[in-house]
Amino acid sequence: QLQESGGGLVQAGGSLRLSCQSSGRTYAKYDMGWFRQAPGKEREFVVSIDWSGGRTDYADSAKGRFTISRDNAKNTAYLQMNSLKPEDTAVYYCVSEFRVGPTTTPRYWGQGTQVTVSS
Repeated sequence: QLQESGGGLVQAGGSLRLSCQSSGRTYAKYDMGWFRQAPGKEREFVVSIDWSGGRTDYADSAKGRFTISRDNAKNTAYLQMNSLKPEDTAVYYCVSEFRVGPTTTPRYWGQGTQVTVSS
């Protein structure tokens, strides 16, 4: 089970930090990551991190602005989002799978958290 928190409304240029707490087997030795879906658009990959934290993968739209991290002791992953833009407005979904990447379809999804960036 994956539970996101930390979404909300922020002005352009601002920051938000999303958290995703996992329970059970969805965390152990699995990658974690985030997808997002904007209104009228397809769901898209944002970022992922492996179990050790040594491998991360970022969509071009996230590079230089977003940072993913994880705390295995707390079974929690974090997404720090800086320099937010109106086009970042979307529902953000935490995901987990043995391997998470731009072309994967993770089995485990959170319920999603809304991020709205005003101009």
